[in-house]
Amino acid sequence: MLRFCFVILISLPFVIFYLGKATYIEKHEERYTEDDRYAVAQRAVSILQRNGRIHTEVYGTENLPQEGGYVMYSNHQGKYDALGIISGHSKPCTVLIDDKRSHQLITTQFISLLRGSRLDKTDMKQQLKTILNIVDEVKSGRKYIVFPEGGYYHNRNKVHDFLPGAFKCSIKSRTPIVPVALIDSYKPFELNSLKAVRTQVHFLPPIPYEDYKEMNSKEIAEKTREQIITKIREVC
Repeated sequence: MLRFCFVILISLPFVIFYLGKATYIEKHEERYTEDDRYAVAQRAVSILQRNGRIHTEVYGTENLPQEGGYVMYSNHQGKYDALGIISGHSKPCTVLIDDKRSHQLITTQFISLLRGSRLDKTDMKQQLKTILNIVDEVKSGRKYIVFPEGGYYHNRNKVHDFLPGAFKCSIKSRTPIVPVALIDSYKPFELNSLKAVRTQVHFLPPIPYEDYKEMNSKEIAEKTREQIITKIREVC
């Protein structure tokens, strides 16, 4: 949290500009393509990384499908996770986020800028509607980031069980699953320090629909989780 507050303080002129830009885009969304929105988001992440002394090493971009939509399923370590993935993902992508977490200042503008999806965990009917909307979007070519652990409290480089329901987005859209392994992604905002930190993002080989269509959601969750754990153990 110390680093986050420090970055906001020294980047205050940009933060004000960014919030204004995001608000303007929302009011004139017909003027901005998804590429335009994503470019603004990536620029914001770049400034955060520079001012926060955060260096993210990205591996496996060659594994990302070249065509069509897909869902990236990642382990969850902290508030920096989605930002690290976005910094290394050249094509526009967005994120599924817990509705409660999404309404904080800056976060809400960022999610709106990326046209992300908010999941209300207290309303089953709304959850189903959100998932079905994501399915339609992925079918149409959008790329999503989903954190199937459901939380990140002191996870660090340990990967907890994945929620099988999170994989309905891929099962119903019949699109590739892209496992993403994050390493040391908790360090930017969990460590009470301003020292330079390094994180890693590993895009792993995708799991085509043909390879998981006969599996149930629990088996798919375990398969994806195991690939992420294997990569983390390999590196650490």
